[in-house]
Amino acid sequence: MDGSVTEPGEGEGGGGDEAARVAAFRERHGLPGLVDVHTHFMPERVLRKVWAYFDSAGPLTGSPWPITYREEEDRRLARLREFGVRAFTSMLYPHKAGMAQWLNGWSAEFAARTPDCLHTATFFPEPGAEAYVRRAVEDGARIFKAHVQVGAYDPADPLLDPVWGLLAEAGVPVVTHCGSGPAPGKHTGPEPIAKVLERHPRLPLIVAHLGMPEYTEFLDLAERYGEVRLDTTMAFTDFCEERMPFPARERGRLADLGDRVLLGTDFPNIPYPYVHQLEAIEGLGLGSAWVRAVCHDNGEKLFLG
Repeated sequence: MDGSVTEPGEGEGGGGDEAARVAAFRERHGLPGLVDVHTHFMPERVLRKVWAYFDSAGPLTGSPWPITYREEEDRRLARLREFGVRAFTSMLYPHKAGMAQWLNGWSAEFAARTPDCLHTATFFPEPGAEAYVRRAVEDGARIFKAHVQVGAYDPADPLLDPVWGLLAEAGVPVVTHCGSGPAPGKHTGPEPIAKVLERHPRLPLIVAHLGMPEYTEFLDLAERYGEVRLDTTMAFTDFCEERMPFPARERGRLADLGDRVLLGTDFPNIPYPYVHQLEAIEGLGLGSAWVRAVCHDNGEKLFLG
């Protein structure tokens, strides 16, 4: 890869050309489709605030962050389907108490009208969290999102202990932004979430962004706990390699954990085209079987099997 990034709608990477590049990627690796466990759909007024935060290069981003797919919801859905994404998520998250139940109600409705979206839910350390998480599971939530960085909470907060236990018992995965990228928070890094795993070793935790920049430490956790997985969101891309490069020495461990690495992209909130994430994964040189597992098979087994 030459490091250049072409925006959708411009030059070779835009519009139908990008869909053709994704199709070519899938053909190269024998992929029947893609399963993306880290995409964002949320209420419009919430999404607009998220975009405004990225536009302002807020303190949790630390640098300019242009939104590539700043489009209406229907167009964003159409793009994923054009790319051959068979299943995706509506990752949403509260930044304060009192939001999670409302977000869960929206995401349940969104999943009901969007069959290819995995019913997603979230939570916050607050009284009543166990009850509304249980309700979401009973209502069919397939995956949860926990954002330790944005929520600025300790994942080992006693208010969350019954939530983690419930998800471990139910076997419902939870994508958790617990690494310290792109900017560290008070409770980010491997140590706080390691305390949760010590108490709930069967928790199906999906570490967002491969835990960047603490890649090595989160690979350690994945080797220690059989239900810990990692998603690729933004990892290996030019944008992140310039700031938080994945250590070349860890590629062998990443290859060995190939059955527990899942495709994630952060669509639509990414500063480059979707296909760049796929080609960055391919560029690791770990082989087509590994690429197939990461981009489709592991997600299919976890959510569609």
